[in-house]
Amino acid sequence: MTTLLLVLNFLVTIALIGVILIQRSEGGGLGIGSSQGMGSFMTGRGTANLLTRTTSVLAGVFMVLCLLLAVLNRGASTNGGSDILAQPAPAIAPATQTAPAAPATVPASTPTKQ
Repeated sequence: MTTLLLVLNFLVTIALIGVILIQRSEGGGLGIGSSQGMGSFMTGRGTANLLTRTTSVLAGVFMVLCLLLAVLNRGASTNGGSDILAQPAPAIAPATQTAPAAPATVPASTPTKQ
């Protein structure tokens, strides 16, 4: 189920990117959304309305799919679904008593350099 929703979300995302890129912007954009780019199929205003509605529908579907994926995967975290801000208790090893190491002594028979 999650894989199907992920693939559907990916396809909606690609479609949303494409629809946004073909819209006419202030700077011209790709310019496909103008009446010259569509031939005599629709007027400029009709094309703009169609692209605006398509963008809003795709954005709504994208948001719903993202919410569904979040709800389906909310308990699938590796830490058992606990709070992400909670810090895990550090593992403290029991303290062990060790004898201090004996200092290294120089044997008296070795000559020292002066």
